[in-house]
Amino acid sequence: MSETNSKTIEAIITSYFANIAMMNPEGWVENFAEDAVSYDPVGHPPTKVHEGFRDFIGQLQAAFEKLEPHTDHIFVASNEAAVKWTMRGISKNSKSVTFEGITIFEINDSGKIQTTRAYWNPVLLLTQLRS
Repeated sequence: MSETNSKTIEAIITSYFANIAMMNPEGWVENFAEDAVSYDPVGHPPTKVHEGFRDFIGQLQAAFEKLEPHTDHIFVASNEAAVKWTMRGISKNSKSVTFEGITIFEINDSGKIQTTRAYWNPVLLLTQLRS
């Protein structure tokens, strides 16, 4: 696999998070290769993005009025990037939540996301939503 330009990688990551903030399923999935797989979070069964993307965005839309992702740091190496992020949101029942994580992105030669591995703790998010 050839090395993908770091500006291309940063642009696709920016688009990925912007489409989460907009809760835009079509825009979000456009960032991914046709056979892309997401481990979000790591430890849960992987999702074939093009088969399960509506479920992912649908869960966000069902739970949140607003999401504001912030990429704290993007570290690009070869065709991969590690992104330290913070997500802030307002739930449908007006609760403020903040959670953090690190997502590893593998970008293919076409400039699309091939694989994501997200490291974060959904229990911490659920605790905030239920408190």
